[in-house]
Amino acid sequence: MAAITAAEQGVQQVLVLEGTPEPLQKVRISGGGRCNVTHACWDPRELTTHYPRGSRPLRGPFSHFACGDAIAWFDEHGLTLVEEPDGRMFPLQNRSEAVIQCLQKAARASGVQVRTKAMVQRVRVHPERGFVLEGRGLEPLHARSLMLATGGHPSGRKLVEALGHQVVPPVPSLFSLALQAPELTACSGIAIDDVGLDLKLGSQRFRQTGRVLITHRGLSGPATLRLSAFAARALHQSGYRGELKLDWSAGLGRQGVEQRLQQWRQDQARRTLSAAKPFEHLPRRLWQAFLAMAGVEADRRWADLPLKAERQLVELLCAQRLSIKGRGPFGEEFVTAGGVALGDVNLATMESRRCPGLYLAGELLDVDGVTGGFNFQACWSGGWLAGQAISKALTESDQTR
Repeated sequence: MAAITAAEQGVQQVLVLEGTPEPLQKVRISGGGRCNVTHACWDPRELTTHYPRGSRPLRGPFSHFACGDAIAWFDEHGLTLVEEPDGRMFPLQNRSEAVIQCLQKAARASGVQVRTKAMVQRVRVHPERGFVLEGRGLEPLHARSLMLATGGHPSGRKLVEALGHQVVPPVPSLFSLALQAPELTACSGIAIDDVGLDLKLGSQRFRQTGRVLITHRGLSGPATLRLSAFAARALHQSGYRGELKLDWSAGLGRQGVEQRLQQWRQDQARRTLSAAKPFEHLPRRLWQAFLAMAGVEADRRWADLPLKAERQLVELLCAQRLSIKGRGPFGEEFVTAGGVALGDVNLATMESRRCPGLYLAGELLDVDGVTGGFNFQACWSGGWLAGQAISKALTESDQTR
């Protein structure tokens, strides 16, 4: 995005150095191969609320280039994005390859050169102006302006630290939670909406409500991932141990659940607990798991439901307490929380405050969003701003020479 923007603004000899054999691989695998390009969120202030790290500082960048601008940019470059019911936006072709082709075509059309297998390992400030780049598969190269967009890879953090920047130590973000709950995980594959998640870690508390997916290890799904994002640092500090309270009542609350169970005791007296399910939003397999957790036989009649078991069901449905025993498998997490401290960057231009002529964007910064296209949006915004600023800086430099 930065390279294309700079080239389209008239910058000559724009070069992208890619350490791997193929560029844009993270785009290729994102969204299950569909690429969630951005989100249908039109208010920059609202947009910032989806970023656990960097929310308030991002108001400025998003006021110049936000979701609507990204949608328009891709449309102008031949890629139509389609909104799904939950606000996520995917390419019309429904495959990430379309996004890759769009970016590569725009790069070629604007004169951007892309060099692969060129791993930048050292960056030195040139005594007169610009930077000298060295690395594997790369002869020493002089650049008047330089942008680093190395994502969460450690190599990028080493480069910026060597150039005097403060780096907030990275920790995983956006991951599933492993739980000590065999009865629940036996229901793996079930997804359910409007689940309340309440995580307590010492004196800190994190809450989310939304769709969760029960897995063979614990919980995943949008609400779980969002919770893990906002609690990323606290979870890391706790060693991924803590207590999670779940509300499965879909907004009914304790009183509503009590009334529903009492109503079923009267109206469904002769039917079995398993056959007459009182909560439509709960899949039958999950309801039967709650009966087992409450220690009551599924073939017992509603009229014979012990009061103790009824109270236990209310507690399970409204405030089930489970122990977190870790996070999802290594490598499953989507992004990292951490990176270059935002105080080191002028977010109006993405230029480093410590190293003039150096621009930083993407996951290399201490910015991360929740799922739904928000991490890509931060990349598009930062890249566009950096490309604009690089063009302006080089033009002004040429005019003063």
